Amino acid sequence: MSANSPTIDLAMQLMACKSVTPDDAGCQQLMIDRLEAIGFQVSNLRFDDVDNFWAVHGDSGDILAFAGHTDVVPAGDENKWEYPPYSPTIDNDMLCGRGAADMKGSLAAMITAAEHFIGDQPKHPHRLAFLITSDEEGIATNGTVKVMEYLSSINEKIRWCVVGEPSSTETTGDVIKNGRRGSLGLKLTINGIQGHVAYPQLAENPIDRFAPALVEISNTVWDNGNAFFPATSFQISNLQAGTGATNVIPGTLNITANFRFSTELTVEAIQQRFLSILDKHELNYEITWHLSGHPFITEHGELIDASMAAIEEVVGITTQLSTAGGTSDGRFIAPTGAQLVELGPVNETIHRVNERVNAAELDKLSLIYQSIMRRLLS
Repeated sequence: MSANSPTIDLAMQLMACKSVTPDDAGCQQLMIDRLEAIGFQVSNLRFDDVDNFWAVHGDSGDILAFAGHTDVVPAGDENKWEYPPYSPTIDNDMLCGRGAADMKGSLAAMITAAEHFIGDQPKHPHRLAFLITSDEEGIATNGTVKVMEYLSSINEKIRWCVVGEPSSTETTGDVIKNGRRGSLGLKLTINGIQGHVAYPQLAENPIDRFAPALVEISNTVWDNGNAFFPATSFQISNLQAGTGATNVIPGTLNITANFRFSTELTVEAIQQRFLSILDKHELNYEITWHLSGHPFITEHGELIDASMAAIEEVVGITTQLSTAGGTSDGRFIAPTGAQLVELGPVNETIHRVNERVNAAELDKLSLIYQSIMRRLLS
């Protein structure tokens, strides 16, 4: 018999599935089996190569949904792992392996919380739901966004949503995310004229041409943020030019960059200001944009109050609200009007070699989730 708790046992079963995005690798069936056993009605929703499911317990009332993803990022060089990434191991109270923190530990905690809550209150007056995808770590086109379209088509609306992303900093529950910045990516090509470095008068160096514009872009104050968000930031993630030869002036400069923006700005405002700088410097350019998600915020209300009270009850700490970090699937759920928070384990090792999480913290997380269910659904 296992000496681990039910939450840790289930987390290890999920982690043993090599579910590199977008492959679910059997994780969702493990979850579905547990949910159907306690009376959930499950809809399997496969879009293209992505597995998703929507599960509901209860016949009427407002919906509290727990959302998450079974896919994980690749392990990289497995020889650098202390333990094989898909052979979950307990070492000195730490659960080690890919997905421990992001986010199979959270998924296990959700399931065991639901089992205990429904065992105590099988006739709860509102509805408890699960929205699970295997397309969060990838391009996210056939996952949560498609499930939300499905829910809209059947006139189903989520009132409260807890996303199990690893939100915590030092201990479970010390930070919950009540919003996220928007993410606007761009690919920019500056066109010049290739030539010999000894005859610059016969060429046009796109690096030299872009440099003054880059200084202006980098020094631009896009906004000052607000009570919920830091100021909008612009960062270049890749810059490439040249043929590899030392005596050739490049003909093009390729830039990949990203805006992380607050609710103070619209996508259109960012694009207009950015392009006006390029035009001011009379650059010959081509640009494509990719919007990963708009900013969203959940202000104090029923869900935040329930989450903070649950954390205080289980862990004995006052949580901090934050909008820091990258994007999450919450960007597809919050715009429908749902109150949404992200609440999960410590995020220190997510996406890293030797990902791990304190096993006891996952048991606490299950209790926190159970407390939220009780406070909102009873």
